[in-house]
Amino acid sequence: MAHMIIGGKTCQAVSGETLEVRSPVDGQVFEHIPRGQAADIDLAVRAARAALSSDWGKLNASERGRLMMKLSHLVTEHGEELALLEAKDTGKPMTTARNDMIVLARYFEFYGGAADKVHGEVIPFLNGYQVNLLREPLGVTAHIIPWNYPAQMMGRSIAPALAMGNAVVVKPAEDACMSCLRIAELALEAGFPAGALNIVSGLGEEAGAALSNHPDINFISFTGSNEVGVLIQQAAARHAVKCTLELGGKSPHVVFEDANLELAAATVVRGIIQNTGQTCTAGSRLLVQQSIHDKFVALVAEKFKQVRVGTPEMNLDCGPVVNPTQQQRVNRFIEQAKAAGLPVLAQGQIDPGVPAGGYYVMPTFFGNVPADNALAQQEVFGPVLAAMPFTDEAQGIALANGTEFGLLAAVWTENGGRQQRVAKALKCGQV
Repeated sequence: MAHMIIGGKTCQAVSGETLEVRSPVDGQVFEHIPRGQAADIDLAVRAARAALSSDWGKLNASERGRLMMKLSHLVTEHGEELALLEAKDTGKPMTTARNDMIVLARYFEFYGGAADKVHGEVIPFLNGYQVNLLREPLGVTAHIIPWNYPAQMMGRSIAPALAMGNAVVVKPAEDACMSCLRIAELALEAGFPAGALNIVSGLGEEAGAALSNHPDINFISFTGSNEVGVLIQQAAARHAVKCTLELGGKSPHVVFEDANLELAAATVVRGIIQNTGQTCTAGSRLLVQQSIHDKFVALVAEKFKQVRVGTPEMNLDCGPVVNPTQQQRVNRFIEQAKAAGLPVLAQGQIDPGVPAGGYYVMPTFFGNVPADNALAQQEVFGPVLAAMPFTDEAQGIALANGTEFGLLAAVWTENGGRQQRVAKALKCGQV
């Protein structure tokens, strides 16, 4: 039985209720987690608040940094254990899971090293006055973690918060939280004081909602869907606290006729099959200049046909998606596209040795997708790629910007001027 950590102690939910943990590999229950609810969240927030005025709050920045470095070392030492746990929980290939643990350790290492290097300022002012600007922790920070990269996203979210001296409360996704719970145990082993890091498992509509609506938190970090992101913003506004959100994406690859086509094709395929397409920044739209469209799409199709889906131990290109709801969602997009007459340019292969009952989907590459089609407008969050042609730079930019999303884009051209023009014109956070 897995357990939560509140106030430096392992515990079960106040209600005693649990949730089943099913492996996406075969659909079988392999663990139970506490079903934390509002009462558990309140205990965790209280423990975090108390930590700020006790041992955790009394540590100086260098001491915090050393604790984080120790946690980084423990993550590295337990890397294979954590990767196995992550792979079983999410279904991702072992190579991906191992890489996630390397990234997790680096987050704690980087922010541990930065902890004592955040300085204030002395600002020139009127004669006889001195203005000192100090940077202080916000207080109790709330972190709601997604299921696609649980360990890595937990590290990215809590490491800077802990480095600055905040006390954190984490609510990992109920679909994949085993690695997060284990990381919290390692933090205790590293010597983090009671209440510095609290973790409560449970359903989003129960524990997640209670955390984002709690009146005694000072900041919210959330990664997930646009719909839930709106609810998080509303909750934050009620208590006048800031929030940081990373929401959905429909990221385009914009490929011009002067691009390195071989390099671009390989990266385009990797970009959509990484983590079985369950990535906010997945390059799910392929925009190709008309003069090279047929040639380049054929090149991508040949590489796409080589994509293999299997269990984590098979260590192929893709694993299953995380749950049956996600499996149904991805398959629904594929079937609707086929029913609309969109041509299937290529499909990957599901290994015949995968267990029955697993949540596997067929990687699929569609061509000639209209700009208003669901595949061009909605986030599938699976290994489904949609290609569409454009004539010139202006139309390519218009197509790339033609969705409600704006997370990431890729520009493929050897022309330095075009690189700058197009990157600046794309309405997204990263290019």
